[in-house]
Amino acid sequence: MSSTLREASKDTLQVNDKTWHYYSLPLAEKQLGEISRLPKSLKVLMENLLRWQDGDSVTEEDIRALAGWLQQAHADREIAYRPARVLMQDFTGVPAVVDLAAMREAVKRLGGDTAKVNPLSPVDR
Repeated sequence: MSSTLREASKDTLQVNDKTWHYYSLPLAEKQLGEISRLPKSLKVLMENLLRWQDGDSVTEEDIRALAGWLQQAHADREIAYRPARVLMQDFTGVPAVVDLAAMREAVKRLGGDTAKVNPLSPVDR
């Protein structure tokens, strides 16, 4: 697993005797060039790619492609974005919960493990 960019950008923050780990864009910039000039929305995507780089679903090439956006201003690939949490309002959250319940019922009817039918990201409403 290639994680050189991920590891090179990892940093810590100490607050009240608690240590927090995060992925620093200024540290990543040392290897990726002027990513500080990216629009804020792309900086959010960049941090997400660094956090999830695993060499499979997010590769070093994906990260470098996003870093090169200022020169090319277009994408030649899809970005694997994985939010840490999903916020849903009632009018979108309720139908999603109903869909999950229906999928669990179908899996149960087919003899499958209903515990496997869950959102991939935590959901708040």
